[in-house]
Amino acid sequence: MFDVFDKIDKNMATDLGQYSSVGHGYFAYPKLEGPIGPRMKFRGKEMLVWSLNSYLGLANHPEIREVDAQATADWGLAYPMGSRVLTGNSDHHEEFERQAAEFMQKEDAFLLNFGYQGCLSIVHALTDRRDVIVYDQLSHACIMDGMNMSLAKRFVFAHNDMEQLEKRLQQAKRITEKTGGGILIITEGVFGMKGDLGALDQVAALKEKYNARLFVDDAHGFGVMGETGIGTGEHFGVQDKIDVLFNTFAKSMAGFGAFVAGDKKVIGYLRYNMRSQIYAKSLCMPMVIGAKKRLEMLRTMPELRSKLWTIVHKLQNGLRERGFDIGVTNSPVTPVYLHGSDIEAMGLIIDLRQNHGIFASGVVYPVVEKGVIMLRLIPTAMHSEEDVDYTLRVFETLRSNMEAGVYKTLPQSIASSL
Repeated sequence: MFDVFDKIDKNMATDLGQYSSVGHGYFAYPKLEGPIGPRMKFRGKEMLVWSLNSYLGLANHPEIREVDAQATADWGLAYPMGSRVLTGNSDHHEEFERQAAEFMQKEDAFLLNFGYQGCLSIVHALTDRRDVIVYDQLSHACIMDGMNMSLAKRFVFAHNDMEQLEKRLQQAKRITEKTGGGILIITEGVFGMKGDLGALDQVAALKEKYNARLFVDDAHGFGVMGETGIGTGEHFGVQDKIDVLFNTFAKSMAGFGAFVAGDKKVIGYLRYNMRSQIYAKSLCMPMVIGAKKRLEMLRTMPELRSKLWTIVHKLQNGLRERGFDIGVTNSPVTPVYLHGSDIEAMGLIIDLRQNHGIFASGVVYPVVEKGVIMLRLIPTAMHSEEDVDYTLRVFETLRSNMEAGVYKTLPQSIASSL
């Protein structure tokens, strides 16, 4: 007789679980303290932080803090009670939806409690056993979980490979001609690890050719990409070609919650068929009112987006000029690729934090290939050009240390303190 827990030891020795016994609270589950911004404290020491998704600097903006605090004082965190479909609806929820739909140039929008659960629930609600999903290989985990819940058949295409996407659409078409179902293409606007954009213009053209529908997760593009910050669809000029558009509050709007936008018929269907919303408590009033303020600032303060891109360009150009590999990013997400072992990755992160006062997230296998160390930097409108200059100097020092083999072993005094 086997125990359902028998697999735990094996699983915890691989993937992210392997870090639970070395550096819990340092490499995984670290605690950043103090007001959200470019300067925060880690283990009592001030850090220059490049790991927060508050792209426009709204997380600790005084106008946002004032609205959040007043809404909390007025409403508390419990209101409204119940799910939207029963007792959790309000004028504020519906007003946000009207404003979001208008800004996104869509007929309607539906406010969601959380981004992750909302995204997976959209995939589940839109597809059934007759349908076929064709999705980008690097789609976010919430999309993968949504497909695992769906009964639809699915095909993956290599990241941004349009030739392979077309082959998968041809396969999907042959299947749906027999089942009477439809085809849903899923991709992202900005891919959150590599920082490159989904080829939405080319995907949209293939969508039209094969009479498919297009679902785009634009979590990292909303508020950042496009002339007015609508997102990656605006950047490519294909906003009207995206049938279902998902955006989260967790990035440029620096909150929690999300929304989905599209044609009125589709959004009306989702309101009555998304299990993650029907069977979950409504988004609390302070966050709804706060979301309206965040959307207003996103729309009316283009200087925040302009400042963000000034920092992005200075950081990315500076890294490229110094010979660093930052891949193919064309968004604020800035990966820096180095080569070394897991031990070297730990040593590098320790040096970066303890000796240079920089907090950046390190990523190793299985998220990236074996032997690759990725430092993921997220510039924001709150960073300064001096922050960038300092970081570039430190990164040159780190690279010299890597080449000299400084990080090949961890000093016992450091290893024991993790």
